[in-house]
Amino acid sequence: MEDALAGPAQNEIATRSGLWEATGRFRRNPIAMAAAAVFVLLVVLSLLAPYYAHNVARENPFLTNVNGTTVINGKRVSVLQPSSGPLHLGETPIGPTWDIRNYFLGADGYGRDVAALVLYGGRTSLEIGLASAGVCCGIALIFALISGFYGGGIDWLFSRVSDLIWAMPVYMLAISIGTVLITAPHGLQLGPINITADSVWLPILLIGFIYIPYAFRPIRAAVLTVRRREFIDAAISQGAGDARLIIREVMPNVLNVVIVLFPLLVATNILTESALSFLGIGVQPPNVSWGTLIADGQTLLYTRPWVTLAPGFMIVVAVLALNLVGDGLRDALDPKGNYRLRRVGQR
Repeated sequence: MEDALAGPAQNEIATRSGLWEATGRFRRNPIAMAAAAVFVLLVVLSLLAPYYAHNVARENPFLTNVNGTTVINGKRVSVLQPSSGPLHLGETPIGPTWDIRNYFLGADGYGRDVAALVLYGGRTSLEIGLASAGVCCGIALIFALISGFYGGGIDWLFSRVSDLIWAMPVYMLAISIGTVLITAPHGLQLGPINITADSVWLPILLIGFIYIPYAFRPIRAAVLTVRRREFIDAAISQGAGDARLIIREVMPNVLNVVIVLFPLLVATNILTESALSFLGIGVQPPNVSWGTLIADGQTLLYTRPWVTLAPGFMIVVAVLALNLVGDGLRDALDPKGNYRLRRVGQR
């Protein structure tokens, strides 16, 4: 009786010890820690977007300011100035002032503060990336646990549906579904919940759905491996039911795969959202994202490149940081695999 009671307690202690050791290995990885700090900084800066816009720049970045003026070097100038081309046709927004309180990155074609827009765009892009990755990993984990644990016809059905979605080009599938949802007269109807075309939940659910197979397959493979372990047979011999086996025995042993996949999916989803928004089927007005800002600034690429370069730079930094964090988590949770990789590299 004491041995039966001691088993779960020992497993819990071993799990906590392994998690603590993995946390220590991650903290000793300077590249991963620096990347995590950079990503946290991006999140904090994006969350401070309203404060920057209203208290520092004192501009409303969602209102056009084509007739506005500002002060540069003690002189009041127009936000949109006459073109300096040979024909002097059209208007060109002011460039970066490098003054954090006054059009730090210049203005866009509508006279809006680019720096404030980049911060607000970061709020949207990061929100979509994180939320869609959570939706994707959550749904993929549920289906992978059921598919890998029960096997048979259920596993065959889930795997074939996953293969069907997997076989379709990601962006073509996203464009097709996104176009239908955006042009629907009443948006997306989920029972009593109605999601309109301008809601960020539309790209969140869309991107989360199309990447489910990419998370389902590695999680299912991990479930199949755990399902054949001896401690599962021991739990079955002690009378454990399917629900207990899945929740208390299998799921804790495959969460490391989910943890490693999550930051990589966030990075992928940020890129996907930016691409879809650039094409006009992602984030819809009045919301802005890094992708919509790149689309808005493409006509100013030769005269005011910072309108496009600033959000593009933020995307690169966010995606690079998340990939490095994912690599650090993989190395921390799988030290033996990391050792083999290093040994191969040294040879």
